[in-house]
Amino acid sequence: MWERERVSEKNVETLQYRFDGPEDAPVLVIGPSLGTTWHMWDRQIPELTQHWRVFRYDLPGHGGAPAHPATAVAELADRVVATLDSLGVQRFGYAGCSIGGAIGADLALRHPHRVATLALVASSPRFGSADEFRQRGVIVRTNGLEPMARTAPERWFTPGFAAAQPAIVEWAVQMVRTTDPGCYIAACEALAAFDIRAELGRIGVPTLVLVGAEDQVTGPGDARTLVAGIPDARLALVPGASHLAPVEQPGAVTDLLLTHFSTAWQDTMAAIPVLPSAPRLSAPVLPVAELTAATAQPEAAAGGRPDPYGPGMKIRREVLGDAHVDGVMAAADDFTSGFEEFVTRYAWGEVWGREGLDRRMRSSVTLTALVASGRMEGLAAHVTAALRNGLTPAEIREVLLQTAVYCGIPAASAAFTIAQSVIQAETTPPA
Repeated sequence: MWERERVSEKNVETLQYRFDGPEDAPVLVIGPSLGTTWHMWDRQIPELTQHWRVFRYDLPGHGGAPAHPATAVAELADRVVATLDSLGVQRFGYAGCSIGGAIGADLALRHPHRVATLALVASSPRFGSADEFRQRGVIVRTNGLEPMARTAPERWFTPGFAAAQPAIVEWAVQMVRTTDPGCYIAACEALAAFDIRAELGRIGVPTLVLVGAEDQVTGPGDARTLVAGIPDARLALVPGASHLAPVEQPGAVTDLLLTHFSTAWQDTMAAIPVLPSAPRLSAPVLPVAELTAATAQPEAAAGGRPDPYGPGMKIRREVLGDAHVDGVMAAADDFTSGFEEFVTRYAWGEVWGREGLDRRMRSSVTLTALVASGRMEGLAAHVTAALRNGLTPAEIREVLLQTAVYCGIPAASAAFTIAQSVIQAETTPPA
């Protein structure tokens, strides 16, 4: 028996969800990957619902869900909590794939009393680089979701599976095509900003980290980082699976989830019953003890006023990209390092960090100022920043046309040449 609820178009606090399984069973929450719907877990449902009441949800704008974008993983986790609160669900087990796993980790960090036990599937404490996901957002904003749909099979499945199961591959591609582009871009922003490497030690619930052996998106290395950082975590490596392991190897994934949620660390499992007999594991579950270094945090300024350097560096990286900032900081020496610190603290922390203008507007002003002052050496980086801050190529064109009137045609002509090259490079989908 199952029930389905589509949240109100006006309700941005909750998510579209469905229940499967007996009403009196304990609740197991399952979260999807970016670009998929709750149907990515269909092959697990028959077995899981023999023991649990399974709650599945769609990300905003996915699977026909209302398109209320969320640009932070914590915001998505808050919507999961709000939806469960509205249903009277207090304590639950949680399994999530990719961004769904990030949401589960956030829940375990901020709502530890709610999560009984956790499974992180194809997940990571930090997903690739922020630049990668912001560039993905630029491509979708410019070209729509077709480039993401076209490349989804190579990200999600092994080549052998994709060749042998064309119908499943096409089904997966259609999930991407039917996603709301704005919500997809917002989710990319959420993944770009997500980084809990320094917080993994605070996850205090029993955790299974499950990864496809051939996952090229969040592979075994990411899984080992999770296991090394989470005190009570174990690793399961699924042979013959890539990123969407629940789709590609449904039997192995189901067995592992059943075992984890049934028999592991029973003293924390008041909300989850113990099965009479444990299923046989389809993949090894082994502890891993690899440690990663914590990220250094900036010190607070003297006198009680927060030092704007840390927020400034964060904004500088978000706007210009890690690659650009890393290059600038690496090139700094004893002579220039003080200037870079000054720029980070005051230009980025004090000015870009103010709330009076959004980043789209600040990018528009910055492009205009660079053209007006003839500072073309900084224009390319800020055209890239403008794209990542949400300006479309058409809007950048209008900004530069405006500069032609008020700053002069020669300056605008040079700016158009630079911007054209940057926009072509940033918005061209990968082959």
